[in-house]
Amino acid sequence: MKKYGLVGFPLTHSFSKRFFTEKFEQENIESSYENFEIENISKFPDIIQNNPELIGLNVTIPYKQQVIPFLDELDEAAEKVGAVNTIRISRSEGKTHLKGFNTDTWGFETSLKPFLKSRHKKALILGTGGASKAIKYVLNKLGIDFISATIEELKEKEIRYDEIDKAVMSERLLIINATPLGTYPKVETFPAIPYEYITEQHLLFDLVYNPEMTQFLQKGKEHGAAVKNGYEMLLQQALKSYGIWNR
Repeated sequence: MKKYGLVGFPLTHSFSKRFFTEKFEQENIESSYENFEIENISKFPDIIQNNPELIGLNVTIPYKQQVIPFLDELDEAAEKVGAVNTIRISRSEGKTHLKGFNTDTWGFETSLKPFLKSRHKKALILGTGGASKAIKYVLNKLGIDFISATIEELKEKEIRYDEIDKAVMSERLLIINATPLGTYPKVETFPAIPYEYITEQHLLFDLVYNPEMTQFLQKGKEHGAAVKNGYEMLLQQALKSYGIWNR
């Protein structure tokens, strides 16, 4: 039986295990999906060694970058983003080959594109953590100019939250929340931006998917903006992972 799994810590609310287990049951696929909750990435080789039937892994927080030194090869997106969320395991003649992929880029691009209008030429990314890297890769690919708001020390193409004024909001009609603010159970939290300058010209995209309507999206909707949560992005990256494991 083929075996797949998820590596991360902690894994209390795993979308992947639930999604793939249901997929296998509904489609009568003889496969299993297991959570591998490890407190340190040094335990990663044990997962590969102790599970010879394992052919694919998803990787989540906090190991998307830490897992890279354990891999033999990266695809272009993983290389450029500097993060891996999917691993294909090939075993042949006693040797194991691990190739890392980034399907977050695919998930984001696929779920964003149907909502883009010609006016969405410039974006404001909220947050500069790991999640923002896949976003930047896709925006570069689509030719959308972006700046990022951060609470960290400023780098190139970054601004502070208190610098987000009417001019910034009017110019950047695509606003993407790449922070965990608003995620269950802290549903009352939201990024500190001047929502009063949002109009029906704006598109707000939230990487958070639980709850379905975050405070960030709700505030945008109240001002007439188009809004999109991160659920489809999650779904698309999972389906892309499955395709990679089985090609």
